[in-house]
Amino acid sequence: MARNNYTFTSESVSEGHPDKVCDRISDAVLDAFLSEEPEARVAAETLATTNRVVIGGEVGLSDQEKLHEYMHRIDQIARDCIRDIGYEQDKFHWRTCEITNLLHEQSAHIAQGVDAANNKDEGAGDQGIMFGYATTETPALMPAPIQYSHAILRRLAEVRKDGTEPALGPDAKSQLSVVYENGKPVRISSVVLSTQHLDEDLTSEDIRQIVAPYITEVLPDGWLTADTEWHVNPTGKFVIGGPDGDAGLTGRKIIVDTYGGAAPHGGGAFSGKDPTKVDRSAAYAARYLAKNVVAAGMADRCTIQLSYAIGVSKPLSIYADTHGTGEIAPVDIERAVSQVMDLSPRGIREHLGLNKPIYQRTAAYGHFGREPEADGGFSWERTDLAEALRNAV
Repeated sequence: MARNNYTFTSESVSEGHPDKVCDRISDAVLDAFLSEEPEARVAAETLATTNRVVIGGEVGLSDQEKLHEYMHRIDQIARDCIRDIGYEQDKFHWRTCEITNLLHEQSAHIAQGVDAANNKDEGAGDQGIMFGYATTETPALMPAPIQYSHAILRRLAEVRKDGTEPALGPDAKSQLSVVYENGKPVRISSVVLSTQHLDEDLTSEDIRQIVAPYITEVLPDGWLTADTEWHVNPTGKFVIGGPDGDAGLTGRKIIVDTYGGAAPHGGGAFSGKDPTKVDRSAAYAARYLAKNVVAAGMADRCTIQLSYAIGVSKPLSIYADTHGTGEIAPVDIERAVSQVMDLSPRGIREHLGLNKPIYQRTAAYGHFGREPEADGGFSWERTDLAEALRNAV
């Protein structure tokens, strides 16, 4: 039996977190190659540490001359990301850090399974399981703890970058413990925020005075109470941040990227992977389907699992769980989602328009719960499949 009264906690990290710096660079490399060729193959991994960024992995373009040309752009792509995030520290500066490019051409053995046919029978790039989730507890149909943890850091990044709060640095983490009553989020029992600051003389209380108005601004009215515990920069000073303070790697924040632990994760990271990789595209498809199931009124909560095998086009299984909130039987939802959407790797890319340079913007503040954008960004957040799902059951 599901619990109705409990406290659940999720965390988020800012774009300046060392792992997010790496996610951003990996996705910027991906966008650069997709800008040249929509069917480009990219699996880019990044490591960042004191005054050094290393980029490795596999890339592929049909035009070898173009491939070599783009390889020479990697250095500037990484520097542009670091500059936009805001790092100009002595030991991590966009202008002076050392960039090492170890990218190489994609393995022909991997490519052959994916490229078996230039049609709907194209195989998945790897085996794996992917999950999507949606819930009515926020307008974005996302779990409240992760959605509002992201919102806090996005707002602080905005006021840092526009000059309103120049004392704030790029590296930050947030965490919210949300109290649920009768299965609904009603208040916050604790707020945790650690943010880098550029003025060494600022105390934890000074930082709280700076950030508290913005935290209050993005949270639902009444969720902060006199009993809410605040922990702002609880260890004191936080001046050295980013990769100089802690090494970063692509793909280490997969729970932050998805549902904050409120739903399962298949284990595959997203950033730096082109959409032939079902780790990314099928996870987006699963979120899209789960969100549309909830938007269609079929359930208040929905989890969708998809599974794939390398070189095989169709999903091996489709699983739905409405967690006891469904108006429609899960088996009927499973049947309906397979009818209304082609879940082959190419079918997913075409339905969601994924062969576009839309990924750098996903690298921080979550891949889900965002607004669909006019150029196709966050297309998996649309709810345009709801009517078709209703008609299919």
